Amino acid sequence: MGFLRSLFGGLLGKEKCRICGTPGARVSGSQTRCLNPQCPNFDPALGGRAPRPLQPQAPPSWRRGQAPQRPLTIRYRNFQGQEKMFSADADSLRRRRNHVSVLVAPSGQRITLSRDRILNLQEVESSLPARLAPDQPYPSRIERQVLGYHKRNNTTSPLYEKIRAKYPNW
Repeated sequence: MGFLRSLFGGLLGKEKCRICGTPGARVSGSQTRCLNPQCPNFDPALGGRAPRPLQPQAPPSWRRGQAPQRPLTIRYRNFQGQEKMFSADADSLRRRRNHVSVLVAPSGQRITLSRDRILNLQEVESSLPARLAPDQPYPSRIERQVLGYHKRNNTTSPLYEKIRAKYPNW
């Protein structure tokens, strides 16, 4: 195959770009024409796809390279058994089922961590926003079902509004 590739250059379509590594690049001599629109060797005549628009994300509460306003250190053991430490913004914590989602420094990216693997879980959970006031009773099973359904489907009903008034932070 190497002999055919040297004869036909990139005509076989299996060449990789020398800069970005995208397969399907055309190589002839020292010139590389790439399918990747973000690559400096991009050639629109090859029929490369247009870049996908970036999903808008909420900006982090701090600038890239700076420390978060309310820092929180999370100790985490990954699936390989390695212990990692993340510097996170406590104001960005979100709980979703058995996971915690948080913005980490210095990149400002949102990561999701399994609660089972967080080593300082008590400290992390104390930083989560409270769903209930300290003296407020917990919603019943049916109230939780109604709250969850309407929140998930972005709908409303008189019963939902009544329960929502009772538990405004749910």
